[in-house]
Amino acid sequence: MITLTPPVTTLKEHEVAKKTKSKRKEYTKVDVKLLKEHSKARTPVAKLSKLMKRSEGSLRQKARSLGVGLGHQR
Repeated sequence: MITLTPPVTTLKEHEVAKKTKSKRKEYTKVDVKLLKEHSKARTPVAKLSKLMKRSEGSLRQKARSLGVGLGHQR
């Protein structure tokens, strides 16, 4: 006969795991220059995201605030 045991968890029934806080990374003058260069070169946002180690959303927001076209919003 096989007995099943409930899964072991470290949290109690109504506890929620703590979320990790993300640290913001300010845009430097070099980052802005690089973003503008890649905008002119029409580099895909996914590739630029990996290159600059920033999310696609972050890059799109910064490009929009600078008035630079990026990705499909041209």
